[in-house]
Amino acid sequence: MSVLNFLASMAGRWTRGIVGAVLIVLGLTLGGAGFVLAALGVVFVLVGIFDVCLLAPLFGWPPKGVEARKLAAR
Repeated sequence: MSVLNFLASMAGRWTRGIVGAVLIVLGLTLGGAGFVLAALGVVFVLVGIFDVCLLAPLFGWPPKGVEARKLAAR
């Protein structure tokens, strides 16, 4: 599960935050229906800030980043 290892890492956390910021800017720049991209960007930023991985429970991993990193270290 190398993707989950990355998402649980600090680099994955930063990546989610940066991608979220880019989506917010892109959504606000496009205007109109771009608010959907901006809203998705807000979700990515919040997930990065609160250290949560929304995909982890789908694979039986804990959603909290700290717990997922402990599991990945095993």
